[in-house]
Amino acid sequence: MSAEPGYQVKFETVSGSGADVAMRSLLDRSQFDDPDGLAALQGISSAQWPLFGLLWPSGRVLAHAMLTFELQGRRVLEMGCGLALASLIVHRRGGDITASDCHPLAEDFLAQNLLLNHLPAMKYELANWSQPNPKLGTFDVIIGSDLLYDRGQPEALSQFIDRHSAAAVEVVIADPDRGNQASFSKKMGVLGYSHSQRRIFALPADEPYKGRLHTYKRDLFG
Repeated sequence: MSAEPGYQVKFETVSGSGADVAMRSLLDRSQFDDPDGLAALQGISSAQWPLFGLLWPSGRVLAHAMLTFELQGRRVLEMGCGLALASLIVHRRGGDITASDCHPLAEDFLAQNLLLNHLPAMKYELANWSQPNPKLGTFDVIIGSDLLYDRGQPEALSQFIDRHSAAAVEVVIADPDRGNQASFSKKMGVLGYSHSQRRIFALPADEPYKGRLHTYKRDLFG
């Protein structure tokens, strides 16, 4: 497949999350192409633009966690999905998954990666944490990886999660020990979510990793 106009891509295989997953991703962090200003409208700077299209270690941690996660009868949302590796794992397992991101190219990359892995279409919604997303609805499980990279993210992310949480909800966040995780956990606690965490020391393929898998739960019926 030839490179798309304005940016270059590569193809790689992700192992360690069940069957191998073929992924089309951006070549590197120097890629940028926003001729119509669609990313800028979502508040995405040129430096942030390529981040959606790269495979990140925390995304692999989250995808691995989804291999054995209980999915039966639960609506799942991946927020800030980027290349949506975790969503692909849930989808391959037959889960009811909606991938979401604010990047204008995330949906196209997802469609291409579904084709590469011979998977049927998946639900996708454009979603910006700092804006209303009335079409998104509520979910029983909300997942994400490496989302707390900015000081403003704990507030925006916790409010987004709360708006789109079902009465009984489980939230799973893979984080590479960024400094904003404590602030996020505090804000989730104020909103009524319990918190547990597990240290992760290696990626599924045994490569070194330093981070945590956070779980937040709330049950308004409980």
